Amino acid sequence: MLNIGDKIAELRKRKNWSQADLAKAVDASRDIIGKYERNENSPSIEMAVKIADTFDVTLDYLIGKGKHAAYDKEVVKRIEDIQALDANTRATLFNVIDTYLRDYKARKAYA
Repeated sequence: MLNIGDKIAELRKRKNWSQADLAKAVDASRDIIGKYERNENSPSIEMAVKIADTFDVTLDYLIGKGKHAAYDKEVVKRIEDIQALDANTRATLFNVIDTYLRDYKARKAYA
């Protein structure tokens, strides 16, 4: 399981941001972002919330805890929306998703 510094670095790299970019977004110094990523310092709760909000993930995801620790906010929202659908619509959607995933995996296997 990744610690918070590794998660911050991973999320930052996914956006192709530099440490300076993240620092500017959360109103911090580049040096402190580097210390977080190297696990030399831990962000305060307030800073962790700013970082999570900047990357649009839950605080639970950032710290690796909670029921949906592995999902970002967008995934959780979509799951909630799907759960609200009637059973027939959900079944149709799952069939479409299953077909897409099967095709994707096949293309990836032969690439």
